[in-house]
Amino acid sequence: MDNFDAEIRTLAIEVLEACRKRGWLAATAESCTGGLIAGALTEIAGSSDVVDRGFVTYSNEAKMEMLGVAEMTLATHGAVSEPTAREMAEGARARSGAAVSVAVTGVAGPTGGSAEKPVGLVHFAAATAEKTVAEHKIFDGDRGSVRHQTVLHALGMLRALAKG
Repeated sequence: MDNFDAEIRTLAIEVLEACRKRGWLAATAESCTGGLIAGALTEIAGSSDVVDRGFVTYSNEAKMEMLGVAEMTLATHGAVSEPTAREMAEGARARSGAAVSVAVTGVAGPTGGSAEKPVGLVHFAAATAEKTVAEHKIFDGDRGSVRHQTVLHALGMLRALAKG
């Protein structure tokens, strides 16, 4: 990962350590980041004892087939929405050996935004068997910056859930 910075590395290490302490595996479900979150975790040597798998579900069809996102959710709320992010996170956890998962879906830009869903909008969800938490952010910057900030925030959510 060419743009692999110290902050991402630190967060990834903290996620891995927190999961190890609990004996947890982790999974990712990514749309706008295209695998960068899983890439950040697997950049760390020894991550194979924590990272179970990553789902890159860029299309709606992939979200439905690989993660079980309901067609009605996508039709009603769209791919970039809290309900979709929640279903992505819950689907990743359910379809893997993971105890914790994180999902991201957003508009990285530079095109594709709208008044309701502007460029930079990202919906996040993280899930365990006990709960699913969801958040959204609107990031400034170009496509690379939005994706970078998304990876940072997603790793932070994973860390928080894994630390309990």
